Amino acid sequence: MILMAAFAVATLSANAQSRFEQGTLTLQPRAGATAAFLSNMPDLPVSELGLSGKDIESQPTGGGIIGVDLEYMVTDRFGIQAGANWGQAGSGWKDFDISDGSQTLKLRDLKVETEYVNVPVTLNYYIGKGLALKAGVQCSFLTRAQVKVKASGSAGGTTLKQEYDQDIKEAFENFDLSIPVGLSYEFKTPFVIDARYNIGITKVNKEKLDGDKDSRNGIFTITFGYKFSL
Repeated sequence: MILMAAFAVATLSANAQSRFEQGTLTLQPRAGATAAFLSNMPDLPVSELGLSGKDIESQPTGGGIIGVDLEYMVTDRFGIQAGANWGQAGSGWKDFDISDGSQTLKLRDLKVETEYVNVPVTLNYYIGKGLALKAGVQCSFLTRAQVKVKASGSAGGTTLKQEYDQDIKEAFENFDLSIPVGLSYEFKTPFVIDARYNIGITKVNKEKLDGDKDSRNGIFTITFGYKFSL
Protein backbone atom coordinates (compact mmCIF):
# COMPACT_ATOMS: atom_id res chain seq x y z
CA MET A 1 0.00 0.00 0.00
CA ILE A 2 2.89 2.40 0.79
CA LEU A 3 4.51 1.57 -2.56
CA MET A 4 1.25 2.22 -4.40
CA ALA A 5 0.77 5.55 -2.62
CA ALA A 6 4.31 6.61 -3.52
CA PHE A 7 3.66 5.90 -7.18
CA ALA A 8 0.48 7.94 -7.12
CA VAL A 9 2.00 10.97 -5.37
CA ALA A 10 4.95 11.02 -7.77
CA THR A 11 2.92 10.99 -10.98
CA LEU A 12 -0.64 12.28 -10.56
CA SER A 13 0.37 15.77 -11.66
CA ALA A 14 1.21 14.46 -15.15
CA ASN A 15 -1.24 14.02 -18.03
CA ALA A 16 -3.41 10.94 -17.73
CA GLN A 17 -2.58 8.46 -20.48
CA SER A 18 -0.38 5.50 -21.37
CA ARG A 19 2.98 6.04 -23.05
CA PHE A 20 1.54 3.96 -25.93
CA GLU A 21 -1.12 5.24 -28.31
CA GLN A 22 -4.62 3.92 -28.91
CA GLY A 23 -4.58 0.73 -30.99
CA THR A 24 -1.07 -0.31 -29.90
CA LEU A 25 -0.38 -3.95 -28.97
CA THR A 26 2.52 -4.33 -26.54
CA LEU A 27 4.55 -7.24 -25.16
CA GLN A 28 6.02 -7.13 -21.65
CA PRO A 29 8.35 -9.82 -20.26
CA ARG A 30 8.64 -9.36 -16.49
CA ALA A 31 10.13 -10.99 -13.41
CA GLY A 32 10.16 -10.30 -9.70
CA ALA A 33 9.30 -11.50 -6.21
CA THR A 34 6.26 -12.70 -4.27
CA ALA A 35 5.21 -12.47 -0.63
CA ALA A 36 2.44 -14.98 0.09
CA PHE A 37 0.37 -16.50 2.86
CA LEU A 38 -2.38 -19.07 3.22
CA SER A 39 -5.34 -17.91 5.30
CA ASN A 40 -6.41 -19.86 8.40
CA MET A 41 -3.12 -21.75 8.64
CA PRO A 42 -2.91 -23.13 12.21
CA ASP A 43 -0.13 -22.21 14.63
CA LEU A 44 2.19 -25.07 15.60
CA PRO A 45 1.28 -26.40 19.08
CA VAL A 46 4.46 -26.18 21.17
CA SER A 47 3.23 -28.80 23.66
CA GLU A 48 3.30 -31.48 20.96
CA LEU A 49 6.91 -30.52 20.14
CA GLY A 50 8.09 -30.84 23.73
CA LEU A 51 8.33 -27.07 24.17
CA SER A 52 6.85 -24.60 26.58
CA GLY A 53 5.45 -21.17 25.82
CA LYS A 54 3.34 -19.74 23.03
CA ASP A 55 2.45 -21.70 19.90
CA ILE A 56 4.62 -21.07 16.82
CA GLU A 57 2.83 -18.50 14.67
CA SER A 58 2.37 -18.79 10.93
CA GLN A 59 3.77 -16.03 8.71
CA PRO A 60 4.12 -15.05 5.03
CA THR A 61 6.81 -16.63 2.87
CA GLY A 62 8.71 -15.27 -0.12
CA GLY A 63 9.24 -16.59 -3.63
CA GLY A 64 9.73 -15.64 -7.26
CA ILE A 65 7.66 -14.95 -10.36
CA ILE A 66 8.47 -14.76 -14.08
CA GLY A 67 6.21 -14.37 -17.11
CA VAL A 68 5.00 -12.24 -20.00
CA ASP A 69 2.00 -9.97 -20.66
CA LEU A 70 0.24 -8.65 -23.77
CA GLU A 71 -1.70 -5.37 -23.63
CA TYR A 72 -3.97 -3.76 -26.21
CA MET A 73 -4.68 -0.04 -25.84
CA VAL A 74 -8.41 0.45 -26.47
CA THR A 75 -7.99 4.20 -25.91
CA ASP A 76 -5.09 6.39 -24.74
CA ARG A 77 -6.24 5.78 -21.16
CA PHE A 78 -7.73 2.28 -21.19
CA GLY A 79 -6.00 -1.03 -21.93
CA ILE A 80 -6.79 -4.75 -21.74
CA GLN A 81 -3.92 -6.95 -20.55
CA ALA A 82 -3.56 -10.75 -20.56
CA GLY A 83 -0.57 -12.87 -19.70
CA ALA A 84 0.94 -16.08 -18.42
CA ASN A 85 3.46 -16.54 -15.63
CA TRP A 86 4.99 -19.01 -13.20
CA GLY A 87 4.89 -18.00 -9.55
CA GLN A 88 5.51 -19.30 -6.04
CA ALA A 89 3.08 -19.03 -3.14
CA GLY A 90 2.43 -20.77 0.19
CA SER A 91 2.91 -19.94 3.86
CA GLY A 92 5.47 -20.43 6.62
CA TRP A 93 6.10 -20.47 10.36
CA LYS A 94 8.55 -18.63 12.60
CA ASP A 95 11.89 -20.30 13.34
CA PHE A 96 12.13 -22.17 16.63
CA ASP A 97 14.49 -24.34 18.72
CA ILE A 98 13.99 -27.59 20.60
CA SER A 99 16.36 -28.48 23.44
CA ASP A 100 16.56 -31.42 25.83
CA GLY A 101 19.59 -31.33 28.10
CA SER A 102 22.72 -31.46 25.89
CA GLN A 103 20.66 -32.07 22.76
CA THR A 104 19.51 -29.15 20.63
CA LEU A 105 17.59 -28.90 17.38
CA LYS A 106 17.04 -25.71 15.40
CA LEU A 107 14.26 -25.64 12.81
CA ARG A 108 14.46 -22.92 10.19
CA ASP A 109 12.43 -21.93 7.12
CA LEU A 110 9.54 -24.29 7.87
CA LYS A 111 7.02 -23.60 5.13
CA VAL A 112 4.43 -24.89 2.72
CA GLU A 113 5.65 -23.97 -0.77
CA THR A 114 3.36 -24.08 -3.79
CA GLU A 115 3.96 -23.26 -7.44
CA TYR A 116 1.36 -22.23 -10.01
CA VAL A 117 1.09 -21.45 -13.70
CA ASN A 118 -1.03 -18.29 -13.67
CA VAL A 119 -3.16 -16.73 -16.42
CA PRO A 120 -4.14 -13.17 -15.39
CA VAL A 121 -6.46 -10.87 -17.34
CA THR A 122 -6.70 -7.26 -16.15
CA LEU A 123 -8.29 -3.98 -17.20
CA ASN A 124 -5.80 -1.12 -16.95
CA TYR A 125 -6.91 2.49 -16.47
CA TYR A 126 -4.22 5.15 -16.78
CA ILE A 127 -4.64 7.93 -14.21
CA GLY A 128 -1.24 9.54 -14.80
CA LYS A 129 1.41 9.58 -17.52
CA GLY A 130 2.37 5.90 -17.52
CA LEU A 131 0.59 5.20 -14.19
CA ALA A 132 -2.21 2.62 -14.39
CA LEU A 133 -4.66 1.18 -11.92
CA LYS A 134 -5.52 -2.45 -12.69
CA ALA A 135 -8.03 -5.09 -11.65
CA GLY A 136 -9.21 -8.34 -13.15
CA VAL A 137 -9.30 -12.10 -12.70
CA GLN A 138 -6.60 -14.76 -12.56
CA CYS A 139 -6.84 -18.52 -13.17
CA SER A 140 -4.04 -20.57 -11.59
CA PHE A 141 -3.04 -24.19 -12.10
CA LEU A 142 -1.06 -25.98 -9.39
CA THR A 143 2.18 -27.60 -10.53
CA ARG A 144 3.88 -28.38 -7.20
CA ALA A 145 3.21 -28.34 -3.44
CA GLN A 146 5.76 -29.26 -0.78
CA VAL A 147 6.42 -28.79 2.91
CA LYS A 148 10.04 -27.86 3.62
CA VAL A 149 12.27 -27.33 6.67
CA LYS A 150 15.96 -26.86 7.46
CA ALA A 151 17.14 -28.64 10.60
CA SER A 152 20.45 -28.30 12.43
CA GLY A 153 21.65 -29.24 15.91
CA SER A 154 23.88 -31.42 18.03
CA ALA A 155 23.51 -34.53 20.20
CA GLY A 156 26.24 -36.52 21.95
CA GLY A 157 28.98 -34.65 20.12
CA THR A 158 27.39 -35.31 16.71
CA THR A 159 26.39 -32.36 14.54
CA LEU A 160 23.23 -32.57 12.46
CA LYS A 161 22.49 -30.43 9.41
CA GLN A 162 19.79 -31.50 7.00
CA GLU A 163 17.09 -30.14 4.68
CA TYR A 164 13.80 -32.00 4.43
CA ASP A 165 10.97 -31.75 1.93
CA GLN A 166 7.83 -33.77 1.30
CA ASP A 167 5.37 -33.70 -1.59
CA ILE A 168 1.85 -32.69 -0.45
CA LYS A 169 0.28 -31.86 -3.82
CA GLU A 170 -2.55 -34.36 -3.22
CA ALA A 171 -3.76 -32.20 -0.31
CA PHE A 172 -4.29 -29.17 -2.58
CA GLU A 173 -6.84 -28.26 -5.22
CA ASN A 174 -5.39 -28.20 -8.73
CA PHE A 175 -7.23 -24.98 -9.70
CA ASP A 176 -7.28 -21.61 -7.98
CA LEU A 177 -9.23 -18.44 -8.84
CA SER A 178 -8.19 -15.00 -7.59
CA ILE A 179 -8.77 -11.29 -8.17
CA PRO A 180 -5.61 -9.28 -8.88
CA VAL A 181 -5.69 -5.57 -7.99
CA GLY A 182 -2.81 -3.11 -8.12
CA LEU A 183 -0.99 -0.60 -10.26
CA SER A 184 1.92 -0.25 -12.64
CA TYR A 185 4.18 2.58 -13.75
CA GLU A 186 5.85 2.89 -17.17
CA PHE A 187 9.13 4.78 -17.21
CA LYS A 188 10.25 6.56 -20.36
CA THR A 189 12.69 3.75 -21.22
CA PRO A 190 10.01 2.08 -21.07
CA PHE A 191 10.82 -0.13 -18.10
CA VAL A 192 7.73 -1.04 -16.07
CA ILE A 193 7.30 -1.67 -12.36
CA ASP A 194 4.14 -3.59 -11.47
CA ALA A 195 2.70 -4.21 -7.99
CA ARG A 196 -0.34 -6.46 -7.45
CA TYR A 197 -2.22 -8.15 -4.65
CA ASN A 198 -4.04 -11.35 -5.60
CA ILE A 199 -7.13 -11.99 -3.46
CA GLY A 200 -7.89 -15.71 -3.33
CA ILE A 201 -11.51 -16.61 -4.11
CA THR A 202 -11.50 -20.42 -4.15
CA LYS A 203 -10.16 -22.65 -1.38
CA VAL A 204 -6.78 -24.33 -1.88
CA ASN A 205 -7.16 -27.21 0.59
CA LYS A 206 -9.05 -30.42 -0.24
CA GLU A 207 -9.69 -31.25 3.43
CA LYS A 208 -10.86 -28.90 6.17
CA LEU A 209 -8.24 -27.38 8.48
CA ASP A 210 -8.55 -27.20 12.27
CA GLY A 211 -11.88 -25.69 13.24
CA ASP A 212 -13.54 -26.74 9.99
CA LYS A 213 -11.89 -23.89 8.06
CA ASP A 214 -10.86 -23.40 4.45
CA SER A 215 -7.60 -21.80 3.34
CA ARG A 216 -7.16 -19.31 0.48
CA ASN A 217 -4.17 -17.74 -1.20
CA GLY A 218 -3.11 -14.18 -0.52
CA ILE A 219 -0.22 -13.18 -2.79
CA PHE A 220 1.57 -9.85 -3.22
CA THR A 221 3.79 -9.56 -6.29
CA ILE A 222 6.20 -6.90 -7.45
CA THR A 223 7.81 -7.27 -10.87
CA PHE A 224 10.05 -5.34 -13.22
CA GLY A 225 9.62 -5.63 -16.98
CA TYR A 226 10.38 -4.12 -20.35
CA LYS A 227 7.43 -3.08 -22.50
CA PHE A 228 7.63 -2.66 -26.27
CA SER A 229 5.12 -2.42 -29.14
CA LEU A 230 4.59 -5.23 -31.64
